[in-house]
Amino acid sequence: MDRAELADFLRHRREALQPGDVGLPAGARRRTRGLRREEVAALAAMSADYYTRLEQQRGPQPSEQMLASLARALRLTSGERDYLFQMAGHNPPAPVAAATHVAPALLRVLDRLADTPALILSSLGETLVQNRMADALFGDKSGYRGRDRSGIYRWFTSPLERLCYPEDDRDRQSRAQVANLRAAYGSVGPQSRAGELVRALQKASPEFAALWERHEVARRFEDHKTLIHPEIGAIELDCQVLFTEDQSQALLVLTAPPQTEGYEKLQLLAVLGHERFADSERS
Repeated sequence: MDRAELADFLRHRREALQPGDVGLPAGARRRTRGLRREEVAALAAMSADYYTRLEQQRGPQPSEQMLASLARALRLTSGERDYLFQMAGHNPPAPVAAATHVAPALLRVLDRLADTPALILSSLGETLVQNRMADALFGDKSGYRGRDRSGIYRWFTSPLERLCYPEDDRDRQSRAQVANLRAAYGSVGPQSRAGELVRALQKASPEFAALWERHEVARRFEDHKTLIHPEIGAIELDCQVLFTEDQSQALLVLTAPPQTEGYEKLQLLAVLGHERFADSERS
């Protein structure tokens, strides 16, 4: 671990970012360049004291999970992320793990979407990052581990995953989930994480196994859909998607036309999400 170089790198990357680059309001006039230390710490879900000690060359060696959070918070490119790992005394993530490093270009768009649900998914349906409105709509997906990180896997193994869709639309969603996974499988082959997920689902779900044999291939995200929220009820939304160039990640944005019931329910969802966030800060 090169403490001096790590501290210098973190400081320079922090000072290169402006609040608007990460979706934060500019606020009052700032005395220093870039983001404040406490802002980076909040974005990386760590204590401000811990982050400060890293910049002051006093902190313990960060874990790989913490470095991945810092890479997202500082909007690092893949090369910058690998350098961060090396300066902290870790090997850079292997290609399999690196696939979940969020594309900075998609993050920059997500940062500017505060009034509508938006999230970034991997090609395996893993929620890599979501904004507060998406938290309020879908719930926080950051706590899943292993195969359960994949929304595709949860769709076929956990009945609770389907409750956000009307019952008469679930068959269509099942086909879409399988078609998306087959598109990913075709890109990376059977000896990949996609292949592992397919084999696990073939054993765990007869429904998946039957749909897999249909050989439907598509990246089905753009859609007009109805989602069921446990407090607000049914919400009609339009889903638009923006892919990275290699199609490995997708930014999903859910909107409703102004002066519609869906739009009004999104406004209510924003209030509920803000209240929950404030409650969590007080607790």
